[in-house]
Amino acid sequence: MDRTRRNILAGSAAFLAVGFGVRAAAEEKIIKVVARKFVFIPSEIPLKVGEPVVIELTAPEVVMGFNLPEFKVRTDVIPGQPNRVKFTPDKAGTFPFVCDIFCGDGHEGMEGKVVVS
Repeated sequence: MDRTRRNILAGSAAFLAVGFGVRAAAEEKIIKVVARKFVFIPSEIPLKVGEPVVIELTAPEVVMGFNLPEFKVRTDVIPGQPNRVKFTPDKAGTFPFVCDIFCGDGHEGMEGKVVVS
């Protein structure tokens, strides 16, 4: 094999290795969730096992909470201060999330679910 051909093959292999390395790192899926009196919009979040996710939370009215206990995800959601929580689901199923800061009459019904497939 001549030197030029060897250099071309080595360069191609390096290019492919870098290309596959970039693809191997999963990109985060960003999901925007609004916490309003007394509902999460959307109330159902579809995810996939092993897919990194960022839930971007806003609350336009009053302070809310977001608690997804199965994945140990919890944060306050303060009006005017978007909050982001990151996690990667490691199991399939349907998992409830709730508002865990009292936000008025109707608070006890403020819930949603994450559906992981």
